[in-house]
Amino acid sequence: MNVTSTSNTTATTGTSNSAANTDPAASQDRFLKLLVAQLNNQDPMNPMDNAQMTSQMAQINTVTGIQQLNQTMKDMGTQLTSLQVLQSTSIVGREILTDGNTLGFTGQTGKGAINLAGATDTVTVEIMGPGGQVVDTLNLGAQSAGRVQFDWTAPDSMNKADLTFKVTAKLGTQQVTATPLAQDKVTSIGFELGVITLQLQGQKYVTYNDVRAIL
Repeated sequence: MNVTSTSNTTATTGTSNSAANTDPAASQDRFLKLLVAQLNNQDPMNPMDNAQMTSQMAQINTVTGIQQLNQTMKDMGTQLTSLQVLQSTSIVGREILTDGNTLGFTGQTGKGAINLAGATDTVTVEIMGPGGQVVDTLNLGAQSAGRVQFDWTAPDSMNKADLTFKVTAKLGTQQVTATPLAQDKVTSIGFELGVITLQLQGQKYVTYNDVRAIL
């Protein structure tokens, strides 16, 4: 019983000391006590000059200010995270675009998007099966630079799991950079290890930072 009591007391004391060491008010109080003790015990023939005292007070004020700033920034970070979680709930039920080349389905309709770096004469989208085989091809024709969305209707008998798409974009004979974007619906919001996560209808998790557009 005595051992347990001593351990608990030690743990409590350690926690209190740790809190006191990081508390700006406690640090300032310790500094003032030390300064008063130093003044009481100084050599009368060689007293501390004003410049030295002012320098020490400026140092403790700087340390206290930094500690208070750190706490303020920590509090602001917590409030910002809470606000982001609250705001992210508004996209539940909406469709989003993320980096990726998977098709998101609503019924038999598969959806995807492309971000084109420049204008094109032709844009071709190949629908790929799980084994990498081409199951269909879409010709989107000439397109302007920017985001282009497309739909594709899958046959009733086709397994829609793990279908992807590949994009080829050209202006004349020159390749145009085409970034594939996966489109899917948000079904719920989560928060794990300080990161906002989105559960998508396609049974995929993404982070809030992965969202490229909200449709």
